Amino acid sequence: MKKLFLIAVSVLFTTSLLAQDAEVIRLSDPVQETEQFEVFGAELNYESLSPATLSDIIESESENTVVTLKASVAEVCSKKGCFFIAEDGDYQARITFKDYGFFIPTDSKGKEVIFVGDFTVKTLSEEKAKHYAEDAGKDPETVKGSQKEYSVVATSVIVPKTK
Repeated sequence: MKKLFLIAVSVLFTTSLLAQDAEVIRLSDPVQETEQFEVFGAELNYESLSPATLSDIIESESENTVVTLKASVAEVCSKKGCFFIAEDGDYQARITFKDYGFFIPTDSKGKEVIFVGDFTVKTLSEEKAKHYAEDAGKDPETVKGSQKEYSVVATSVIVPKTK
C-alpha cells in the first residue's frame, strides 16, 4: 500500500512539472488585436502591408534595410519569447525586438507571422554562435568557427491566434 501511495505521488508530481513546462509565457501584451491575430511591439496599419518573403531579402542581402516580411516561426525562445528564428524554405533569420522592448508568446512556433524591422547580415563569433545554439536547445559543440547570420531587429510582429 505504501509503494502504491509513493507511485501515485510521483506520478502527480511529474505530471505537475510537465504541465508547468507546457505553460505559455506571455510577457508582453498585444498593442492591437483582431479575432485572427495580435500585434506585438509598435502599432501599425496592418491592412496596407505588403510583405516580402525572407528568401527574397536574403538573396538580395539588402543590408540595413527596413523590411516587411512574412515567414514561419521555426523556433522561439522558450524562456520568455525574446527572439525567434524565422524560416522560409532553406533560409533562416534571427528576429529580435527593438530595444528589447517586447516579446512574443512562447507558443508561436509553427505560426506564420508578419514582421517589420531592420534587416542586417552579421558574422557571429564561434562563441556567440555556440551561445545561440544553446539558447535554442541545440548542442553547442556542433558549432565550429564563425557563422553568417541574417538578422532582423523587429519593431512590430503580427502573430496569428491559431496555427
